Amino acid sequence: MGVTLKLATSLDGRIATASGESRWITGPAAREQVHRLRAMHQAVLIGVETAIADDPELTVRLPGFVGFQPVRVVLDSRQRLPLTSKLVRDAGRLPTVVITGQNPNNRLTDVGVTVLQVDERDGRPEPKAALAALRAHLPLGEAAGVFIEGGGQVAASFLAADLVDALEWFRAPIVLGDEGRPAVGAFVLKDLAAAPRFRRVAVEAVGDDLWERYEKA
Repeated sequence: MGVTLKLATSLDGRIATASGESRWITGPAAREQVHRLRAMHQAVLIGVETAIADDPELTVRLPGFVGFQPVRVVLDSRQRLPLTSKLVRDAGRLPTVVITGQNPNNRLTDVGVTVLQVDERDGRPEPKAALAALRAHLPLGEAAGVFIEGGGQVAASFLAADLVDALEWFRAPIVLGDEGRPAVGAFVLKDLAAAPRFRRVAVEAVGDDLWERYEKA
């Protein structure tokens, strides 16, 4: 399995309002499907800004689910993940990893968080290095599937590094406008030919939302 990027957006590709409100853009049927997708991957990855703003659990919460929970992973260049966050509070029970460019901070390791140090680029963990360190840490190694759930700059960095193998895009029938926060943050393309390209393989209605699936072209 490779790297899958999940997007849950408005029709105009926004993941939150200008103020940062994002719960819930998509409906319950789409969110249930996301839990099924989590269950198919060994790790779920987000950026620290998403971790702080949303305080997610990143667990599979499906009726009757008894499988293994994915490893929860946060890209956190300065190890800012709050000790009060759900991810840290559950770290003793559920595997939780912080990937950073700094020496591991005892504030996190003492409560059960695994901290992996990697090279940085522009003050953030370098995506290829982060992925290599994570896969070396996971039992399945190179075969491990990684499910990226946000935010916009994390999505942009993995797309720009050509590391995304598949997209799972849930689009809600709402419009948030230009001031809304984009699903994919800024990255520089020299020309159109350099743009990441994907091939749509499926489209399905889930409740009021549309679920589009893409593979790397």
